[in-house]
Amino acid sequence: MTDLVEAGLLKHRQGVHEHVTKANSTTTTTQPKETWGNDIEFLFSCISLSVGLGNIWRFPYIAFQNGGGTFVIPYLIVLLIIGRPVYYLEILVGQFSGRGCIKAFNMAPVLKGVAAGQVLATTASITYYSSIMALTLRFLIASFSKVLPWSKCKPEWGNECLEYELASGGNTTQDEFVARKMSPAELYFEKEILHEYENIKDGIGLPNWELVGCLAVSWIIIGGVLIRGVKSSGKAAYFLGVFPYVVLIILLIRALTLPGALQGIIYFFKPQWKELLNPLVWYAAVTQVFFSLAICFGTLITYASYNNFSRNVYNDIVIITTMDSCSSIIAGCITFGILGNLAFQTGNTDIANVVKGGAGLAFISYPDAIAKFELLPQAFAVLFFLMLFVLGIGSTVGMGSCIIRVIRDCFLQTPNWVLALLLSLLGFCVSIMYMCPGGQFILNLVDFYGVSFTALILAIGELLAVGWVYGVKRFCEDLKFMVGLKTGIYWRLCWGLITPGLMLAVLIYSLLAMEPLTYKNVDYPAIAHLFGWCLAALGLIQLPGWALYELWNQNESLTFKEKLLGIFRPSPEWGPLDLNLKQEYENYRKNLQSANANRNLLQKLYDNLFH
Repeated sequence: MTDLVEAGLLKHRQGVHEHVTKANSTTTTTQPKETWGNDIEFLFSCISLSVGLGNIWRFPYIAFQNGGGTFVIPYLIVLLIIGRPVYYLEILVGQFSGRGCIKAFNMAPVLKGVAAGQVLATTASITYYSSIMALTLRFLIASFSKVLPWSKCKPEWGNECLEYELASGGNTTQDEFVARKMSPAELYFEKEILHEYENIKDGIGLPNWELVGCLAVSWIIIGGVLIRGVKSSGKAAYFLGVFPYVVLIILLIRALTLPGALQGIIYFFKPQWKELLNPLVWYAAVTQVFFSLAICFGTLITYASYNNFSRNVYNDIVIITTMDSCSSIIAGCITFGILGNLAFQTGNTDIANVVKGGAGLAFISYPDAIAKFELLPQAFAVLFFLMLFVLGIGSTVGMGSCIIRVIRDCFLQTPNWVLALLLSLLGFCVSIMYMCPGGQFILNLVDFYGVSFTALILAIGELLAVGWVYGVKRFCEDLKFMVGLKTGIYWRLCWGLITPGLMLAVLIYSLLAMEPLTYKNVDYPAIAHLFGWCLAALGLIQLPGWALYELWNQNESLTFKEKLLGIFRPSPEWGPLDLNLKQEYENYRKNLQSANANRNLLQKLYDNLFH
């Protein structure tokens, strides 16, 4: 019986492949089906989406903060049991359904709110990502100056400026410095770029129009790529996916040749084994993997929906996740090589004193270190900030594509260019608030409440939808129908037990350890926290809201119990987007259920006769 079932499955798989070969000329779909120009475009698009700012400035600091080289161990473990399985799962869901993330959750209508919440988190992310691009563009323009403007103190900064100067007399050693309060790079970022407020009790102020201009340029570029749809973004991915690695290699070579760089890299990899038992390290590893791979935001499902139905994406997953982790390690070596050189030049033996996290690492420590390069600091500054800007484009284009695809799934007649134009205009208007003197306070608030906090809860919901409501067994059967592959025990265990279990443990720990949010150790006013919780509630209320909506939309002739059970089953629309493929899939399901029923009947007969 098993052999007959396998033969039937193989026959169905061959039928699918033959049909897909003719798809370009004979396909009938429920809506226009866009596809990547070729398989390489999908690969590079995913690389440009996943390899971003989180690899360049977030990973090195998080690794340093959580035990240096010891952090790499839980990071790689989390990558294998959370990052890679979730990445693979989202790609398969998107490719099988051929739809945006909300329609893809027709597999488990009761949890369709997970996808809606993820779209809202993506919308919040794209607004502040574009603001970071604006800051990057502002620094890029400044990098063409004859003398880097953040390399020297300015008189108007007064005695706040920190410069390392030899004490008077000329006979002092390298360790004898006059240190004031803040570095030129830090003051330049806060006073010349941000004009930052110390707090936002009196509001966030008026926008900086220089930054607004940079923001407008950023959105024009984002909109320009989005207007032509997946074809345009696929072609752009060749540059967006390759150029950052060219710059990373150049900076790595330069960093390795700097005096003191080796000490910085050793410090980066120096293990502190006691930190391996610290729950905070594992929490940091999970959040870093989410942030870096861009999983559970709907973008990967959207990108995969443009794949050919029968494409085997397993090798793509391995390549993308491996390149992402390698990019983080390379960025860590560059960062700590530069900071090791900075410590060497300033005579500071403790590298911890020259490390800043978050935006500080990207816009203070890096510029400060580059300004101290003896050879062509402007060239390295241009390369660095151009790389950051390109990384920002890759990430924001992926987010924008996800949002547009969800809207197009609901409003089929809306042209892509109209949606791209509206998204760019609205995104620009909303992002202006980050260009105000108190904008970084708002960015930190939106990131925590609107993105990071809700993303973990929604990610658990996504795993429950696929692994428990829809079922790992059926999901693996769908995978076999699509590409003809059996799913290994590793993937089954991760999707059904290990991954959701670990994420649930991390969520519980984060809730128990949660402390009031601050920015640069400055407390937020009560109204800001209220705004933040409303933002989080807007994402999380999608879970019960969509469940009730799906319950309401059930057939009126059904009893309440039947309606309730109905939202736990795949909706009638679930299946491949192509109508012919969907018919084959439905026949495949019937044959499979029949084979399973016959198998059960034979098993019962065997048990009655011999037991």
